[in-house]
Amino acid sequence: MTCKEMILSNDYVDLITDYLLPPEYEFKLPISYCFHHVEGELGVLYADRRNIDSAGINFSYNFLPKCYSLAQQQQAEGQSVSNEIPFLESGITTMQNAPLNLTGKGVLIGIIDTGIRYQEEAFLDAFGRTRIAAIWDQTIQTGEPPEGFEYGSEYTQTQINEALRSDNPLEIVPSYDENGHGTAMASVAAGGSGRIASEQRALGAATDCQLVIVKLKEAKQYLKNYYYIPENVPCFQENDVILAIQYLQKFVKNLSVPMVICLGLETNLGDHTGDGLLNRYANYLSAQISRLFVAPAGNEGNHAHHFHGTLSDEFLSEDVEIRVATGCIGFVADFYGDLPYQFEASVRTPAGEYVQIVQAGTSGIYRNRSMMYSFLFEGTKLYVEYSLVAPYSGAQFIRFRFEKPVEGIWTLSIRVLGNPRQAQFDIWLPVEAFLSSEVYFLRPEPNVTITEPGLMKSALCVSTYQSSTGGIWQQSGRGYTRDDRKVPDIAAPGVQIATILGLRTGSSMAAAITAGAMAQLFQWLVVERNEIFADASLLLNLCIRGASRDPNLNYPNRVWGYGKFDLIGILRYLAGIF
Repeated sequence: MTCKEMILSNDYVDLITDYLLPPEYEFKLPISYCFHHVEGELGVLYADRRNIDSAGINFSYNFLPKCYSLAQQQQAEGQSVSNEIPFLESGITTMQNAPLNLTGKGVLIGIIDTGIRYQEEAFLDAFGRTRIAAIWDQTIQTGEPPEGFEYGSEYTQTQINEALRSDNPLEIVPSYDENGHGTAMASVAAGGSGRIASEQRALGAATDCQLVIVKLKEAKQYLKNYYYIPENVPCFQENDVILAIQYLQKFVKNLSVPMVICLGLETNLGDHTGDGLLNRYANYLSAQISRLFVAPAGNEGNHAHHFHGTLSDEFLSEDVEIRVATGCIGFVADFYGDLPYQFEASVRTPAGEYVQIVQAGTSGIYRNRSMMYSFLFEGTKLYVEYSLVAPYSGAQFIRFRFEKPVEGIWTLSIRVLGNPRQAQFDIWLPVEAFLSSEVYFLRPEPNVTITEPGLMKSALCVSTYQSSTGGIWQQSGRGYTRDDRKVPDIAAPGVQIATILGLRTGSSMAAAITAGAMAQLFQWLVVERNEIFADASLLLNLCIRGASRDPNLNYPNRVWGYGKFDLIGILRYLAGIF
């Protein structure tokens, strides 16, 4: 079987690795496998999952790819209105006009999402040529993959222009965004001023930038089954996102062509400190000049999917109640217990069955252990994975996987050992899109609900507010991180945003608007050579210093970060320096 076939086959497990075996070993595993090296010690291993245990490969949660949903909640197709108010509020429109004329010229915006409808006139210049530098469609296997990659098809700017001149463009470049989410994001970030300039349709922020698009392939079925993700729900694997980021790097040309990478995805999987493997890779790249990641704070602020508990010598245990509606095929609940304490857990079913599932001292350091329980009266199966010391964060980790849970109140009893003064723990349920029916905590904590990849330490994390009211959108994710790092960074409009496909609402829209504005800023800094060594740290600091702040609020805060995004405020701050 070829490497491409392994990558696409549901019989092969995908594992993200953060170590390299010695060269003399050459990955001579006793099973069929393929390995893709990303950078440094980061890579992706594709191995035959039918006999992976015999190969001694760690199949634990920390190497298993996370699944990402689209960070969008509402949409209204076919409406064509203006983004005048949100763009004016953010300073985008003013900076597009004379004397600065900041339209993202000479800057690249990379969008990793559901693809793009490249025939839309919003992505053409005044001469009808595409402004898309390249498309990597991971879902199409009939064309040539990008150099250094084993799957998907790459379509260059030359091929796209050839397709646009033909009577049947999709015969030449068959890539198409069926979902529309990626196209909507691209139109908000970079909807062009070419042929549609005279029409009453939405223009984007960086109207003259170039685009590089990655259309992610759907997650493998075994992974969807593991996370109990409903059918027909868009779901994308972490390793495919990592490779998409690796692909975009070849387009970044330091000191001449900077890139803004926009991610419109969200997941509740992970320790909520920003220490995952995708985040570490992005942090490494962000330390280099001329690139910036923009990510949404997510849409989980009002869904009751986070629980926070504090135990002490007075209260050594706490019951965590989860309401499960009828028709749930399953769900995952991830527990993280803070250092230096040790926690035990038990489960009580709606019918009163009780089982002690995690006992102190039974978990090896870094070793992931697992077990399965069947409940007689409910017909539910419970799979548990746990580790005393989770990689990267060091927290105690427990993953509860409920398969076909019956309707009712499920109770997790969490107990801490010893006599702690303040032992804290957190539990997260899946994002709303990944649940087949209502599942929520009866006593939720709305804070610490920012989703990945918004917790990325080097990314510009954007929360969502509503232009028409000036208030925060109730579903916008709220900070901080589990280890109290200050996120989000800023807030941007994201409610009823005009795209070329109609009105869209969600944190992905706020991220797309901000990504386009950051391309405008990159033009002034790098392309126009005012600060050719601009990096992510500089741009994040400029956003914070230039943000618009309410004098009645304290900053930073868990909802607004450091305030509303304001491109004019950034340029005013810079005017005081230069």
